[in-house]
Amino acid sequence: MHTPYSKGLVWFRRDLRAEDNAALARALATCSTVYCVFVFDKPILDLLPAEDRRVEFIHDAVHDLGSALQQLGQLPQSPLMVLHATAETAIPSLAAQLGVQAVFAARDYEPSAIARDLAVQQALLQQGGQLVLVKDQVIFEEREILTQMGKPYGVFTPYHRAWLARCSAEHVQAHTPAPDHTARLVVPPPACAAPLPALEALGFKKTNLHDLRMVGGAHAGAALLRDFLPRLEHYADARNFPGVKGPSYLGVHLRFGTVSIRHLVRVALERVQAGSEGAATWLSELVWRDFYFQILSNFPHVAHDSFKPEYDAIQWESGETAQRYFQAWCDGQTGYPIVDAAMAQLNQTGYMHNRLRMVAGSFLVKHLGIDWRWGERYFALKLNDFDLSANNGGWQWVASSGCDAQPYFRIFNPVTQSEKFDAHGKFIKRYLPQLAGLPDKVIHAPWLAKPMELAAAGLHLGQNYPERVVIHEEARARTLARYGFLKKSADAQAVASA
Repeated sequence: MHTPYSKGLVWFRRDLRAEDNAALARALATCSTVYCVFVFDKPILDLLPAEDRRVEFIHDAVHDLGSALQQLGQLPQSPLMVLHATAETAIPSLAAQLGVQAVFAARDYEPSAIARDLAVQQALLQQGGQLVLVKDQVIFEEREILTQMGKPYGVFTPYHRAWLARCSAEHVQAHTPAPDHTARLVVPPPACAAPLPALEALGFKKTNLHDLRMVGGAHAGAALLRDFLPRLEHYADARNFPGVKGPSYLGVHLRFGTVSIRHLVRVALERVQAGSEGAATWLSELVWRDFYFQILSNFPHVAHDSFKPEYDAIQWESGETAQRYFQAWCDGQTGYPIVDAAMAQLNQTGYMHNRLRMVAGSFLVKHLGIDWRWGERYFALKLNDFDLSANNGGWQWVASSGCDAQPYFRIFNPVTQSEKFDAHGKFIKRYLPQLAGLPDKVIHAPWLAKPMELAAAGLHLGQNYPERVVIHEEARARTLARYGFLKKSADAQAVASA
């Protein structure tokens, strides 16, 4: 079979698996010889704390990937080169050293990644090579799903319908290399060999990742999926309760590509066709993921500004008050147990239940009056599964500034949310053990507890658990006033167009 390139280099990034890997499959199909590399990119790592769970997760995943590539190519050692460098310059340099004609990678949609890839592409072109980017982390990208007017969707429900109508077996088919292609994987020459460095050599420390029973790599991702599938039928309801094992917990594996989105959608579709309501809900969540990716691609201003420009005129809290409120929220010291337990979960584990992301996010924006960008940055620092598109979409949703967001006058009552989704305080007690002795009826609102109940629980408000930083009813009134100019503006436009 004719191959366009004699030598190719697969650059793994957010696709840390050998199975169903679009870039790897393309390289093996079009090159006579294929090298593989992963770069611990210094400009990214230099911004992270030494005990960042994500780096340890990636380290696990890269180790797993090296073993999988070795097995795939039936090689005496791992063919994966692992560099700790600046990818923008290291990739063209390595390509020149190896004499490859093309570098293959999965397309990334974040602004910084797009800029990096453009620089790599230009450097490769100058030395006679090229960068081949392929779709891997989404089912539909960029402008593949458009309205009848040829514009990107800004509302989820019609996008969802169009997505389902368009999705076919071809779109979720695995990218599996032909058996005779796998022999094209080779171990790099000794001068280019670069084994996986120790975590400490990268400037990072061991975290509590493994104590949390989180392990990076495709094998761990596959095990989580097997654990989830028997629970899938009850997913539609169970996913809402933070004290229940309802979610798939696959978010971090999707983020780093240790599971294939095509495989997950294929599994979901099969269950939907069999009549599973839980699978339909799960599939909808996977479509939301694509939706936010295409929002970021088609409306890149959302990375910094509101999707709806008029919302950037909101006057957020500032100065000492803003700093005090924000710190109380970050530390889980707001006095609202469901919010504080959610923040404790995030700070201790790097994970937060999806419903609690909405509750905690809404509290920061609509109770404390803090700019949604502050919360977005904090989640970006803490979440194991941080993904710019989904994180940004979620924060703009709670702030009502995003596409298809909740109306600005809809303000979550944290006590009501707690009573509804953690009725017996199971989740609260796990992360706020000092509240465990309170009766169920007041664990959601300790300020309503009677003195005898507080004494029996050993709880002293303002000492071993904080007083409320704000009162819900007062905070709600302030938020309606804060957003009120939007209604006046809308009313004025309606009159002008009448």
